[in-house]
Amino acid sequence: MKLGLIAGNGRFPFLVLDAARSLGHEVTIIGIKEEASQELEQAAAREPKAALHWVSIGQLGTFLKILKDAGLSTAVMAGQVKHVQIFGGFIPDLTALSLMGRVKSMNTDALIAAVADLMRENGVELINSTAFLEPLLAEAGQLSERAPNEAERKDLEFGYRMADAIAGLDIGQTIAVKHQAVVAVEAMEGTDETIGRAGHLAGPGVVIIKVAKPNQDMRFDVPIVGLATIQAMRVAGATVLSVDAKRTLVFDRDALLASANEAGIAIVGRAR
Repeated sequence: MKLGLIAGNGRFPFLVLDAARSLGHEVTIIGIKEEASQELEQAAAREPKAALHWVSIGQLGTFLKILKDAGLSTAVMAGQVKHVQIFGGFIPDLTALSLMGRVKSMNTDALIAAVADLMRENGVELINSTAFLEPLLAEAGQLSERAPNEAERKDLEFGYRMADAIAGLDIGQTIAVKHQAVVAVEAMEGTDETIGRAGHLAGPGVVIIKVAKPNQDMRFDVPIVGLATIQAMRVAGATVLSVDAKRTLVFDRDALLASANEAGIAIVGRAR
């Protein structure tokens, strides 16, 4: 089977590439110049080789032509393209301008869903971004050695309502709570910066809640946590991390749990 891999930043594209190869897929990689790592060059060159094409944000016509020329009917999106890129002075081609005229807002869901619709119109189906990485999805229940204490559980119960509402509005997927008050809300800056801001504002003892959107489209923008998340929490003095089970990818799981346990950070997977 031929598979298109649309690569953004982080390790996500590399993990999908390895998994797809192991299943015998012939992979064509489209790397987003402004986001994807140049290390994709070396990864693509490994056997079995994968064709690699670089496109800039805004080159939507070129992107669609690559999909067509490669004879692809299925593609997966792996790795984030930061929403703030839309303010970075990118130059849209005619296809991108046409698409932007079709969307009602410039939030993440609207933009990427519109791209997915355009891909379908051109014969390419965007599939679940976790299709090759289901073993990395968070389980429900207590994931760390330590469980949240009573005060932290109250912060979680309070914070879930707020986090779900914010995610439903496509503002962000992470909030920080302390003493049943919202300390910080994620927008375009990303989870780690939100955690850092929360530590600066409220000091140690902050609870971090990362959620999927109420109607999460698993084709894109799936929540991800990794060792860097725990490192940011340790610096900020945050004590609890909650993620949504079966809707959150956990990278570097062994190292993440070891670091969390060393610092006494409680991690839970919320069943949805």
